[in-house]
Amino acid sequence: MAQTKRKRRTKHRGNAAGSIEVRGRTGRKLTPEEQKRAASKSGARDARARKPPSWSGAALKSMFMAVVLFGLVKFGVLGGNTNTSTSQAIFLAAIAMVIYTPLAYVTDKWVYARQQKNLAQKKA
Repeated sequence: MAQTKRKRRTKHRGNAAGSIEVRGRTGRKLTPEEQKRAASKSGARDARARKPPSWSGAALKSMFMAVVLFGLVKFGVLGGNTNTSTSQAIFLAAIAMVIYTPLAYVTDKWVYARQQKNLAQKKA
């Protein structure tokens, strides 16, 4: 009997967990314009990822965590007390934000220093 559909050119390799490992791009080659576009996208991503830490970024992260904490306290998920007043929850969230902001900045600074050290080791 004649074969009705085209066979695949590369082998799909399944592993023990059942997921399929693909061998990579097997289609047509990228045009020079597409290669340039892909390179600029990866460069922009690297530039965004390697920004030095800032206090405004740390404040934004701590504000988000304070809002989450407010919701958890207000709706009784944290502490088990459903009678918590809004003013108590706001006060606790404000205190948490004061504590979280420098903590987030120090953490970002530590991660940035590690990234810079790893980048320097790769280049050397």
